[in-house]
Amino acid sequence: MSRYALLLAPSANRVYADQASRMSLAELAAFGPVLSSSLDEIDVAVIGGVEYLTFTADLTVTDVSYISNLSSAYALFEQVDDLLRPLTLTPLARYDSDLITIPKYAGKTNEQFTKLVLNLTLLASASATRMLDGGLTVLDPLCGRGTTLNQALMYGYDGLGVEIDGKDVEAYKLFLQTWLKRKRLKHSAELVPMRRQGRRAARRLEVTMAPSKDDHKSGAVQKVTVLNADTTQLDGLIRSNVADVLVADLPYGVAHGSYDDGGGISRRPLDLLERAVPHWLPLLRPGGAIGLSWNTKVAKRELAEDILLANGLEIVEHLPLEHRVDQGIDRDVLVARKTG
Repeated sequence: MSRYALLLAPSANRVYADQASRMSLAELAAFGPVLSSSLDEIDVAVIGGVEYLTFTADLTVTDVSYISNLSSAYALFEQVDDLLRPLTLTPLARYDSDLITIPKYAGKTNEQFTKLVLNLTLLASASATRMLDGGLTVLDPLCGRGTTLNQALMYGYDGLGVEIDGKDVEAYKLFLQTWLKRKRLKHSAELVPMRRQGRRAARRLEVTMAPSKDDHKSGAVQKVTVLNADTTQLDGLIRSNVADVLVADLPYGVAHGSYDDGGGISRRPLDLLERAVPHWLPLLRPGGAIGLSWNTKVAKRELAEDILLANGLEIVEHLPLEHRVDQGIDRDVLVARKTG
């Protein structure tokens, strides 16, 4: 067994950075089931005045490839006596990182946290062992301006989103088209109306892209589809069993909200969750997983778990991830699996 030291990436978000070590412990532990070696003695250690995440294992090349995708991974070393021997990280990065980092807007979720929730959800799903292979589909039924969808693209996956705010959908289309043109990547993008029972029910943004001309020519393309629609009224708009994982950042009850049944704005995330889960589950393939984040100051974890359990989902246990975002928000993560 060898001893390893993982240097965590600096975070642009100071509050998140202050808690990164504890959250990375939980995320690293979640990688255990897909690795060929068990992770033992996971701890935080200070080496040469710098904080590292340390653990004992016998890592193969494939194991290192998995760990390379830890949301806060910056550099990995094998500890040899008093020295650190660097190992090459090979994170999934189908496109340049500015696909994730360029968009800046009010309410944007921290990129590292978005990747963490996606990782936890993938690792809890039946698709965990396919994480490195591409070809999966990530659904974000509250996608905003597409942070989770862009992370899915970075991993080589397809993205499927739902967003009720038409301005957010248009802003995402503009960003993605502009970015693809600047990178000189072949693509197509269109925003068209959708009809249900003869009536206009939504708009659909569909973007097809590839990381190179050769990939595009051979048909090795990725797709991002975003519906400008109400996430609680998706019948007839999206086919069943389309997504491998579902990741959603619920309204925080401060600046974020969702429409209620009366057409007004609701700041209560559990109200939305209770109405939406029955519409989300048919879209998820058997063995798929749901990963949710929300503000625990306005919604207790036990109540969120009760909603998922009542809909036949199995809660997936992980180390504690609740953390402070700001004075009004303490955020937590809940992961559940679709068993049938």
